[in-house]
Amino acid sequence: MSGSNVWSRSRERLRRFPELLAQCADEAAVYGKCVAATTTGKQELKKDMCAKEFEALKTCFTNAAKKKTR
Repeated sequence: MSGSNVWSRSRERLRRFPELLAQCADEAAVYGKCVAATTTGKQELKKDMCAKEFEALKTCFTNAAKKKTR
């Protein structure tokens, strides 16, 4: 596996990110609201505070990426 091939795949994934995000807008909004709600003031985001919302967003991204490659 050559180094340039790795970068090509990474660039391709990043190029597709806006399209995948658009397909998962609802999940991204819910996750963003959770993060914003748990970090009001000087409160820091703690691990797993928005795990359920993150998993939903991750699942959406994965499913959207799979649909695109078929």
